[in-house]
Amino acid sequence: MNKSLLLAAMLAAALAACSKEEPKPAPAPAPAQVIVVPAPAPAPSPAADAAKDAAAGAADAAKGAANAADAAKDAAKGAAEAAKGAATAADAAKDAAKK
Repeated sequence: MNKSLLLAAMLAAALAACSKEEPKPAPAPAPAQVIVVPAPAPAPSPAADAAKDAAAGAADAAKGAANAADAAKDAAKGAAEAAKGAATAADAAKDAAKK
C-alpha cells in the first residue's frame, strides 16, 4: 500500500504541474520614435552650371545667326530690286540714245 500511496502522490503532483499556467511574458517596450529628417538637396555642380551657361550661349548664338540670315535675305531682296532698277535705267538710257 505504501507503493500505491507513493504512486498516487506522484501522479497527483505530475497532474498538478501540468495544469499550472505559465507566467505571461512582460509586454515588449514600445519602439523608440524615429524622426526622419530629409537630407538637404545637393548643391549643383560647377559642371552643371557651365553646361547651362553654354546652352544659353548656344541659344543666343542661334538667335543671332537667325537674325543675320534674315538681314542677309533682306539685303538680297534689296540688291535684286536695285538690279531691276539698274536694268530699267539702262533700258531708258538706250531708248534716250536712240532718239
